[in-house]
Amino acid sequence: MASTGLATSTKKKLDIVVVGGSLGGLCISLALLPLGHNITILERNPTPLLHNQGAGIVAGGDTLAFFKRYDRCRRDIAVSSQRRQYLNKDGEIVHKEDMVQNMTSWDLVYYILRANLDGVESDYCDVPQPVEGRGEVRHLHGHNVTGVCEKGDRVQVSYTTTDGKEGSIEVDFIIGADGPSSTVRSVLQPDVKRTYAGYVALRGTVPEDEVSSKTCEAFSERFTFFHAHGIQILAYLIPGHNGTLEPGKRLINFVYYTNFPSPSLDDPSPELVELMTDIDGKRHRITMPPGRTDPKAWEKQREIAKERLPPQFAEIVRATNKPFVQTITDVISPENEFLGGKVVLIGDALAGFRPHTVASTSQAAFDAMILADMIEGKVERKEWKRQTMAYARAIQKRGVDMGRRSQFEDLPLEEHIRDRNLASKPREEEEWASSE
Repeated sequence: MASTGLATSTKKKLDIVVVGGSLGGLCISLALLPLGHNITILERNPTPLLHNQGAGIVAGGDTLAFFKRYDRCRRDIAVSSQRRQYLNKDGEIVHKEDMVQNMTSWDLVYYILRANLDGVESDYCDVPQPVEGRGEVRHLHGHNVTGVCEKGDRVQVSYTTTDGKEGSIEVDFIIGADGPSSTVRSVLQPDVKRTYAGYVALRGTVPEDEVSSKTCEAFSERFTFFHAHGIQILAYLIPGHNGTLEPGKRLINFVYYTNFPSPSLDDPSPELVELMTDIDGKRHRITMPPGRTDPKAWEKQREIAKERLPPQFAEIVRATNKPFVQTITDVISPENEFLGGKVVLIGDALAGFRPHTVASTSQAAFDAMILADMIEGKVERKEWKRQTMAYARAIQKRGVDMGRRSQFEDLPLEEHIRDRNLASKPREEEEWASSE
């Protein structure tokens, strides 16, 4: 590898470390294996499989394009939504428009990627047959990255394991795909921090056959919204247990944004501390895992939902058994390549999008595809950098603008509709500003 980083095209079979074993890390690993490169995934979670996050995903064009290119399980991954609609406080439809979108779930995407990548068996899909000519992949869990540095023409990543051992790996290329709190980014750009946006997302799922017929109708094949001052909630159907798409066995997924003013995550308000303290008294800084929320704190949110939300939304919020909480944060790196181009950031490690943009998974898929194309020589390095940085900057800013408007301003419904329609605009229709 030259000191200026990866060449635009290389026939050399590279040794690559991917930091992060969630969706972004799996996407880029799967995209690089057919090119013959050898991949080591370092995942800090101590278990061989990541726990189901219980989250719904809007499968945008880049996500679907990625699966069309690389998925050999060949099963349907999404529930189709045919209409976008908005309710008033009484639960009446006040606006609707035809709009086809595809909704999937974090767990289904994760297990399909693992089946394709390293043959993990599950009830979600069949494992495809091995393909000759692919590179080798090894998935090392319980490895927490502690440092990155140059070693001549190569680069070294250091780590500690969950049992206290220290080690390092010397490779040709490192890809940081370790999320919005990226360790790789913090090592190379310690001044770039996640900042709290002043509100949280309460999230959860409810089986569609466990709600009233009126509520089921509101969310069946519908992407449904409600807006009020300091509140935004949306819901849609996603695959059910083991990824089933069978009607009656799917899940209603909701995302409920509500304001929790606080100086910062390091100086949280008492209200935010209460919400983010789990059943064992442990305070979580950014994410409360599913099922860990203190029942007293959740009961308070259930009562608020009953008072402030349309009846259909109130029903699903109150019915969820394993809610989880995300504090909404902002972070973006000014650069995506470091150490002479031998280290790059992708996905949330590069720019953590607010959920309003429904683009985090699409960003991971897009970044994986275009990086693989650049390494293969199909895309010039300058164009790869321009597109990934412009996409990251544009969508990250869009999320900040949408959150500020929806959570802290009193907007007419037409403005909320405009923002939402803009967020659903296919990337191919956008005109990204130059990153230079």
